[in-house]
Amino acid sequence: MARTGRCLCGAVTYEVTGDLIATAVCHCDHCQRQGGGAFSVNLVVHDSQLTVAGELSTYEETGERNDAVYVRRRFCGSCGSPIVSELSQTAGVVAVKAGTLDDKADVLPTVEVWCTDRQPWVTLPGMAVSLERE
Repeated sequence: MARTGRCLCGAVTYEVTGDLIATAVCHCDHCQRQGGGAFSVNLVVHDSQLTVAGELSTYEETGERNDAVYVRRRFCGSCGSPIVSELSQTAGVVAVKAGTLDDKADVLPTVEVWCTDRQPWVTLPGMAVSLERE
């Protein structure tokens, strides 16, 4: 099944093909700041499953313990919509921001990550696995 999406202004569009690895809710502080909300919902896929049309800008986020690039946050340079995060620890796997999908109706998160940063008022039903950060 192919899924399509775009940024707010439409300058960047994308398509995700094939089966998802997971649909993850990320509670990390950085996802909260990037998205302006309490968490981020992400389609976790192999980078080969994602085709992007349009120009993405990149913010390279470094780790808290060293200066190595931890996440490449890719977004539309015109409207600022976050599109995809490329995690250096999981080469070949990316997180596509579910809020940019054209059809979000069938998005069903199955896993939560970085739960230590979860806001105390957030409770999500039906999560199969919760992973804590190290």
